[in-house]
Amino acid sequence: MQAILALEDGRVFRGEGYGHPGECQGEVVFNTSLTGYQEIATDPSYAGQIVVLTNPQIGNYGTNQADNESGKPYIEGLIVREFSAIGSNWRSEQVTDEYMERYSVPVLAEIDTRALVRHLRTHGVMRGVISTETSDAEALIQKARKIRKMDGTDLAKVVSTKSVYTFDSDDIRNQSGDFLLSAARVQSAGVRKHHVVAYDFGIKQNILRMLTREGCDVTVVPAETTAADVLAMKPDGVFLSNGPGDPEPVEYAVKAIRDMLGRVPVFGICLGHQLCGLALGGKTYKLKFGHHGGNHPVRNNATGKVEITAHNHNFAVDPDSINANEIELTHVDLNDQTLEGLRHRTLPLFSVQYHPEAAPGPHDSHYLFSDFRKMMEEWKG
Repeated sequence: MQAILALEDGRVFRGEGYGHPGECQGEVVFNTSLTGYQEIATDPSYAGQIVVLTNPQIGNYGTNQADNESGKPYIEGLIVREFSAIGSNWRSEQVTDEYMERYSVPVLAEIDTRALVRHLRTHGVMRGVISTETSDAEALIQKARKIRKMDGTDLAKVVSTKSVYTFDSDDIRNQSGDFLLSAARVQSAGVRKHHVVAYDFGIKQNILRMLTREGCDVTVVPAETTAADVLAMKPDGVFLSNGPGDPEPVEYAVKAIRDMLGRVPVFGICLGHQLCGLALGGKTYKLKFGHHGGNHPVRNNATGKVEITAHNHNFAVDPDSINANEIELTHVDLNDQTLEGLRHRTLPLFSVQYHPEAAPGPHDSHYLFSDFRKMMEEWKG
């Protein structure tokens, strides 16, 4: 099956199609992780995007339901150098080609992904179309130019849960992911329980697992839930999740954070961090090609320690827009000096841009979940 990628600037790549035959469109970004293609595909933060993986061989360990970060893949399409026709791993339940076809994800392979990534790195991420239905490059280029831009687009309410639910940590389907979980469950036995309300802007399963690891009972609520409704649940803490799209249009969440500020401990990750920045009077901006990968060095400004972290974001909080008298800038990316964390100096709120729960991923930043638990304990007295 022949396939083609056409970018809005006129660059075209031709290769072989796998997965779901047809056409997909979105913003084309690249991820530098060496493993975890299934977790990447099922991360709701990738909604509206076509993902290029820089690791050349993809699909070789197959797929299984336990490794999903959500109920289905959210990527629009996948681009790889070499796509494996087999899944060689004892945990594999379905080969990746069949998995992508099952969930209607087109895959483009056998192209020079190095050239594509370099193009995106040089010129910035851009809109594109993958198609197995036509080889008319010019028509696809014109179609790519008409795709709605990510800037100004609220996708959080699109991917969010539509109803409130309780995360069941005893369900065997929720006990996969982080390999420390089983030991942590023993460790958390008898630990004082905290009720956490988690906003779902595109939440990942391992975030929920990590919260339960700290002895939390977690209630997940839709993105547009008001602060009044959340506070009526009498939470010990509120968690703000990761998610796709531009944070600035998510005004309902910014208002909710402001209404909760100082009334309950708040912890945000990724989009949740950006929303905290906006709620505290800051501004956000779009990065040239975003941060998508598993080995980003981030310095903890308080300790001087460098954490190896996993990232997936296209926007960042402008540190110059933050009031340093009220807000401490806690973490910084050593690759490009972008702001990676903040903490209110007097009120119980902190957030990070990267993903401390990433699975697979480094464990350097797991302490942030413990910090959240300690913040809740101190707040409750």
